[in-house]
Amino acid sequence: MNATIKTLVDTAIKGIQEKKGKGIKVVDLSHMDESICQAFIVCEGNSPTQVDAIADSVEDTMRIDLKEKPAHVVGKENSYWIAMDYVDVIVHVFLPEARDFYNLENLWMDAPIEEIPDLD
Repeated sequence: MNATIKTLVDTAIKGIQEKKGKGIKVVDLSHMDESICQAFIVCEGNSPTQVDAIADSVEDTMRIDLKEKPAHVVGKENSYWIAMDYVDVIVHVFLPEARDFYNLENLWMDAPIEEIPDLD
């Protein structure tokens, strides 16, 4: 993962951790020929309110720190699964049951996955 992508990933993680997002995993897709982006970030919140707050925090942190805005954001209507597309990095914020159901991390098992420790 190059330095620009790493900066995007680290900044998104900062936004997630600001609202106590849990179970953060970074899936490095930079060496995958058919991937739609360079990295996925997957995390979860305990309630729709927290999922929404995490997504808002990521958006604010990316805008303030890096002057980046998402190309697309989907899922804000119900805050069950919010996906934020920053072109090279896609941030997924799930409720635990949605994360278990879709199991995104296992779709990319060939890619390196970094687990980020939860902040307590």
